[in-house]
Amino acid sequence: MSTERSPRAQRALRLATGTALSLAASFGLGLPIPFFAPVLAVLLLATLVRPLPFKAGVVLALAALLTTAIGLLLIPILRYYPVSGVLLVGVCLFLAFRYGLRGGNNLIMTFLVIGLTMISSAGVADFELGALVIGALVKGLVLAVGVLALSHWLFPEPANAPSPPAPPVMPADEVGRVALRTTLIVLPTFLLALIDPASYMPIILKAVSLGQQSSTATARNAGRELVGSTLFGGLLAILLWCALSLFVHLWMFFLWMLLFGLVLARKLYALSPTRFSPGFWLNSLITMIILLGQSVQDSAAGKDVYTAFAVRMGLFIVVTLYACLMVNLLSQRRGGLIAG
Repeated sequence: MSTERSPRAQRALRLATGTALSLAASFGLGLPIPFFAPVLAVLLLATLVRPLPFKAGVVLALAALLTTAIGLLLIPILRYYPVSGVLLVGVCLFLAFRYGLRGGNNLIMTFLVIGLTMISSAGVADFELGALVIGALVKGLVLAVGVLALSHWLFPEPANAPSPPAPPVMPADEVGRVALRTTLIVLPTFLLALIDPASYMPIILKAVSLGQQSSTATARNAGRELVGSTLFGGLLAILLWCALSLFVHLWMFFLWMLLFGLVLARKLYALSPTRFSPGFWLNSLITMIILLGQSVQDSAAGKDVYTAFAVRMGLFIVVTLYACLMVNLLSQRRGGLIAG
């Protein structure tokens, strides 16, 4: 029994259960932008091996509120001085990614990027829409923190479990280049969102995920890591949608998500070893949640789900190919400078 409940097994169970719970609760409660909660739950469960204390949860929610509200301050600049506004957003994105790559809190960095891109683009179209996105993010985060605590109560970390190794520190001379590369990956999706925020906001979230994943990708494995995880996440979303259509119910949504989450969590924590990195499986799970959440919302709104999915998946692939191009171009540029 002790072998079955090793630390990695407990973490896999927590990740799958927490993701499924947050997804079902988010849709069951009718939260705006319901895929926020499960995506944030995945990020919390994948990075934290202890539940957040109450004070830390409150501080995190306030930090999310304050950092994302920065996007509201950019609305007048983007409306009346669009070129200067876009350049300012680009510089701020670079600084936010550099902060994260230097060892800063990845969640705070993610909230900063969401504020700079999703909130500002939504606010340019409609200030109330920007405020709605902030409210949806904070509500999703509160739900994710609660699910994190519940998941740790259901599957506690063994007392003698070793702490996971700290992520490797990026060399100082690499930070600026990688931060620039990540900024160039996210910025075009921000420009698309300025045109139509309602349609392209999920693409921004995907680009942010790709940007973070690309920080560890190399020119050699970029295609496999970035494109492969996007395609696999899309395939999983299709399979889960087909399974859910057999019997449409919130509990079935929870159970199917739990099953798919368990399969991916076993890969992520190397309980079923593969040649793919943990980032591949994490990005596949996030991609599946975003695509599936949007499809469920499209269905509830009476839209053509299959056409909308095809368009969204096509955009995801384009953004991913562009991310691979940035990885290869900047890697070649660096190699040329070193050779010179």
